[in-house]
Amino acid sequence: MANPYIANTEADRRAMLEAVGARSLDDLFTDIPEAERDPPLRLPLPLSEPELLAELSALAARNRAAGEMACFLGGGAYHHFIPSVVGQILSRGEFSTSYIPYQPEVSQGTLQAAFEFQSLVCELLGMEVANAGMYDGASALAEACLMAAAITGRRRIAILETVHPHCEAVVRTYATGRGLAVDQLAAEDLGLPDRQAGLTEEHACLVVQQPNFFGYLEDVEALGQAAHAAGALYVAVVEPVSLGLLRPPGEYGADITVGEGQPLGIPLSFGGPYLGLFACRQAYVRQMPGRIVGRTRDAEGRTGYVLTLQTREQHIRRERATSNICTSEQLVALAATVYLCAMGKQGLRRVAELCYHKAHYAAERIAGLPGYRLLLEGAFFNEFVVGCPRPVAELNQALLDEGILGGLDVSPGTGAGLRGLREPAGHAMLLCVTEMNTREEIDRLAEALGSVNG
Repeated sequence: MANPYIANTEADRRAMLEAVGARSLDDLFTDIPEAERDPPLRLPLPLSEPELLAELSALAARNRAAGEMACFLGGGAYHHFIPSVVGQILSRGEFSTSYIPYQPEVSQGTLQAAFEFQSLVCELLGMEVANAGMYDGASALAEACLMAAAITGRRRIAILETVHPHCEAVVRTYATGRGLAVDQLAAEDLGLPDRQAGLTEEHACLVVQQPNFFGYLEDVEALGQAAHAAGALYVAVVEPVSLGLLRPPGEYGADITVGEGQPLGIPLSFGGPYLGLFACRQAYVRQMPGRIVGRTRDAEGRTGYVLTLQTREQHIRRERATSNICTSEQLVALAATVYLCAMGKQGLRRVAELCYHKAHYAAERIAGLPGYRLLLEGAFFNEFVVGCPRPVAELNQALLDEGILGGLDVSPGTGAGLRGLREPAGHAMLLCVTEMNTREEIDRLAEALGSVNG
């Protein structure tokens, strides 16, 4: 029986095999060692539908959602409150079934939502132009670095050591394909007092995260001056909720700004799908990856929305393309749009204030426990690093037994690159507090950590 999902006829297959010099489909796989070619699948016996549903339900019941326990885990993905209106808007059929708006005449609602998203991102980040969304924060940063290299013609990328290590790894992966070098710099590498000794005329950009991976604030003004003094672009990585309190990157000289949009009304969802924020200065718009939606008027004077800029291979010559971003996180971007509109400036500021004050209350409680101490100096937003008397894995297991999801292990040797300590650290935990954590939960966390050490 012919495969109903493949339109190729037997004659088509013979013609293609002849063109590549193969006698059969099996010949196409002869380079794979025979022992690995068709391994036994070892599948269990088939189940009836009721049996399968019962098994899947039992597996699903083993999951523990963040709402079922006190969550103090951050490190790039955060447990925030999501207003009900976000899910209500997303569930509308005209949005939940939409993909990329190739036909603007039948996609006006989707295009308008993307335009509003771009406008909100520009206002939030203090930048001049934003695109309609990227895959996630890490790939957005990698694309920003490639963009900086294309603009400057330089072949090296400088990343401050306090940038999220996973994001740095993604940058290195992207850079390898373009033959770019990636240098990790410490703040002290940038020199004092001029803070530019670590940067050279070979660097296309300096990447700085604010707040950094450990939750603490960088001297973003001085770092930006160091980047520009070396002729490099300044790439800022931001946590969007923190901008309810902190200065937007456009005000401290960022040329390109990226971030993970997950905190803006997007559930944790066990890791995705998420949303990359991407904005830059107007002068660099034609080097921006992805797509930009514009607003115009038709011949009859009616407002209309169109895909204004699409700098990828599908639309322009390959050698002129700025990236191969070929899908859209439009539904996730809509969630962020609805969240920002529902919260407004004052709502976002209130969330940021709650995160800040609750985190500092938690840090004070934990730092007062025997055997625990804050490892980093300086101001922090809603994450902080605690030195612990026992391995973090042991502490987290004890916390989990108490219904508490503990912090991230950032001990030396874990790949987190923890530096700038007042004293050597044996075990270090990165804890996160958001508006979702009550005073009772924070007190319970402190009591549980104290009892484990006791």
